[in-house]
Amino acid sequence: MIGKGAEANIYLDGNSVIKKRIKKVYRVKELDESLRRVRTKKEAKLISMARAAGVPTPFITDIDSTKTSLTIDYVNGSQIKKILNAISKDERKKMCREIGRSAGKLHKNHIIHGDLTTSNMILKDDKIYFIDFGLGEINEAIEAKGVDLLVFKKSLRSTHFKYEKECLDAFLEGYSTEHRDCAEILKRLDTIEKRGRYFSER
Repeated sequence: MIGKGAEANIYLDGNSVIKKRIKKVYRVKELDESLRRVRTKKEAKLISMARAAGVPTPFITDIDSTKTSLTIDYVNGSQIKKILNAISKDERKKMCREIGRSAGKLHKNHIIHGDLTTSNMILKDDKIYFIDFGLGEINEAIEAKGVDLLVFKKSLRSTHFKYEKECLDAFLEGYSTEHRDCAEILKRLDTIEKRGRYFSER
């Protein structure tokens, strides 16, 4: 096992990664099995859609509905979270612009990643692969896209706080080249942030 999340265990098997959704004993058995099957198929669909939209993602090699597992190619690269602070300013801005372009391609096709953080991005052969679409969905709403951007912004603030502004500016530069509704989404992002501060201060 190489990872453990709230919903799934992650295993490395040679050149493959197996994501197996685990049983939840607090749920009715039939409901639990149905949810795990549906979420496994949905994640596979989102990965395929993201790749079709021009975003690098791992190739899917198997979907097992019975075991509620998803097998994908192992992307043997560097997690962006671990390298973004260590590279030069120019490299960092270039990387964040590319991340922004990929995020723009997702949102242009109404794909919400759901956990848009540098933990779920891997650099390999000059490409940045997006992984773990387990919390994702298809959603045309501006609100959903604004929330996705807020998750990314918070990941910069918590993990790359020294470079938050330059990374975010570069990200938005790339994002705006791919998504024509960028201004409207950024306006909603600001509204969501203000709403969060209001409730946290009450």
